[in-house]
Formats: sequence, structure tokens, C-alpha cells
Amino acid sequence: MWQALLSVFRKKEGQSLVEYALIIALVAVVLIAGLQALQGGIAGAFANVVAQL
Repeated sequence: MWQALLSVFRKKEGQSLVEYALIIALVAVVLIAGLQALQGGIAGAFANVVAQL
């Protein structure tokens, strides 16, 4: 299993795989930071929905 994983990282296709993984990780970090910044607004919106139900 390790040999297959290492061969992926050694090939040029593996390099693009790593680049895509880094991009996905960066997008995830930005989304998490954005959601944390909007946390109060989102909680308030759900509170309004619950109150009206």
C-alpha cells in the first residue's frame, strides 16, 4: 500500500494531485473562517425561524 502511495507522489500526476489537495485544504480553511465570522448572524437567523415556527 505504501509503495502505491509513494509512486503516486513521485509521478507528475501525483504532483498535480498534491496541488489539488492543497487548493482544497485552502478553500476549506477559508470556508471555516468565513462561517466562524458569520456565526452570530447564522445563529440569529435560525433563532428567528424557530421563534416564528
